[in-house]
Amino acid sequence: MKDFHCCATCRNFQAEKKPAGMVYYCSRLGFETKTNYKFDCWSPKKSIIELMDKSKQE
Repeated sequence: MKDFHCCATCRNFQAEKKPAGMVYYCSRLGFETKTNYKFDCWSPKKSIIELMDKSKQE
């Protein structure tokens, strides 16, 4: 099974384009993060839940 657990797939993940480049942060925790970080508070986006369900059926 693919590993879907990372900040970029969480519903709280926010990306903002700034003059210096992209900034990624967690709207729930309120601090900067990176797309590949993993935290126990992970709450996947609906589309990710569907992908996980689909991969279980395969």
